Amino acid sequence: QVQLQESGPGLVKPSQTLTLICTVSGGSITTNYYYWSWIRRPPGKGLEWMGAISYSGSTWYSPSLKSRTSISRDTSKNQFTLQLSSVTPEDTAVYYCASGTVVGGTRLDEYHYWGQGTQVTVSS
Repeated sequence: QVQLQESGPGLVKPSQTLTLICTVSGGSITTNYYYWSWIRRPPGKGLEWMGAISYSGSTWYSPSLKSRTSISRDTSKNQFTLQLSSVTPEDTAVYYCASGTVVGGTRLDEYHYWGQGTQVTVSS
């Protein structure tokens, strides 16, 4: 059974860079045709897809976040990482990592595996 686990700071100051790591167990991030995504849910809002990295290392980003977002991976650790720069209080959300065979989805059923989510608050 594939499991995903997010890790990172719960509190980030405005203008800083948020870094979150998703550790994958029970499967490989290089498995063919799987895409590894970061998705967030701001308070009172729906799911927002942020970006993804593919089994081959290609990346895709939401147009609205592209200028501030970077996704990378460490295949030796079976991890992929989100970096979101210049954060503001509007970036406060529960951040999830997820995996499936689609890119850009915002529905729960579009992904095969989800992490439990991690709360990130942007505040001084």
